[in-house]
Amino acid sequence: MKIYKKSLAEMKKIVVRYTTQTTDLQIEKQVAEIIENVREKGDKAVKSYEKKFDGVDLDELRISNSQLEEAYQSISPELKDALKLAEKNIKNYHEMELQHGFVDAAQPGIIRGQKVTPLERVGLYVPGGTAAYPSTILMNALPAKIAGVDEIVMVTPPQKDGIAPAVLAAAKIAGVTAVYQIGGAQAIAALAYGTESVPRVNKIVGPGNIFVATAKKQVFGQVAIDMVAGPSEIGILADETATPYQLAADLLSQAEHDKRARAILITNNEELATAVSDEVEKQLAVLPRKAIAEVAIKDRGFIAIMDSIPEMFALMNEVAPEHLEVQLADPMQYLSSIRNAGSVFLGKYASEPLGDYVAGPNHVLPTGGTAKFSSPLGVYDFVKKTSFIQFSKEALQKDLKAITTLARTEGLEAHARAVESRFKGDAK
Repeated sequence: MKIYKKSLAEMKKIVVRYTTQTTDLQIEKQVAEIIENVREKGDKAVKSYEKKFDGVDLDELRISNSQLEEAYQSISPELKDALKLAEKNIKNYHEMELQHGFVDAAQPGIIRGQKVTPLERVGLYVPGGTAAYPSTILMNALPAKIAGVDEIVMVTPPQKDGIAPAVLAAAKIAGVTAVYQIGGAQAIAALAYGTESVPRVNKIVGPGNIFVATAKKQVFGQVAIDMVAGPSEIGILADETATPYQLAADLLSQAEHDKRARAILITNNEELATAVSDEVEKQLAVLPRKAIAEVAIKDRGFIAIMDSIPEMFALMNEVAPEHLEVQLADPMQYLSSIRNAGSVFLGKYASEPLGDYVAGPNHVLPTGGTAKFSSPLGVYDFVKKTSFIQFSKEALQKDLKAITTLARTEGLEAHARAVESRFKGDAK
């Protein structure tokens, strides 16, 4: 891995180069054409794209309930137990995120409040390219169920030898309403606009490749989306108490996701930096997904050696990683030093894959530095809030002058007259 030993100011400039998001105008154009075609031709366009991109000729887009049941019965007891453990922990964590409305009636004649309402129907995208992700289904669908969403519509790319049973089993466990074997930008378009087979949704969640992310960005406004997710990333803060081969293993755990994944280690110990770099090369040599991880480490991975722990945190807050491991002595004491991160893993036994699978917090997280202003997926993503007010005549009379003054200051005479009309003639 590349090792940098520079000032904090210089390292911040380097981080910008590593994390800046770019737009591929050619992909934007391709995706826009796909969306428009699906919008106009519905199922016909979707099936055409599936044949073109995935090499699968589809008669039916929807997976039957009997296929879901068959898949569930076919998986091993070990996998079934693992999925159920993950389900249990994800549910009990996210149940703590439930939000409730409020009513404020403290002032005479005035009732104010907020009503929290679940979304009616959401779409869940599940990748199906280089790997199958049953864990992603649980992470996306269970918070929606807890929020009270009526329908969860899942889409996942078709496979020539059929969708992985683990994916379909996870959909059944998570309580997904319907599963469609469609993927890519065409699946996002189908969810956003609806087709003869695929119902239109209110919000689309779930990760995907660059075409999926671009499609989500383009349909935003027509529907809501969770985020425009980029490649996976991990940042690790470590001192001399950390173990090099464990750090290397954790860096590679994210590098194997995508050739554009980011793996970053920041330390104050030069010996550790060298040892981790050597260990990464050693582990890469025997990694099944070496072809992917090697490119990610070469192009987007680095180790930074800083002078102090405060400088380490200052730089990592600039990175704002999707996953942040703190492998320092007594890591909990540094929690308040973390300003920007999607999810935080404290101590050597909180390896990042723990959060991917069974710990409970969501693994759908902000990437590409967006942790500076975004949050992990949660129950709050599947509800909307509506404010309400009720005023008595006396309460409105009290505020009349202030309302009309503000309205006329803004040049909105009809606003002022609308309120004044409540006090003319027989108006109640």
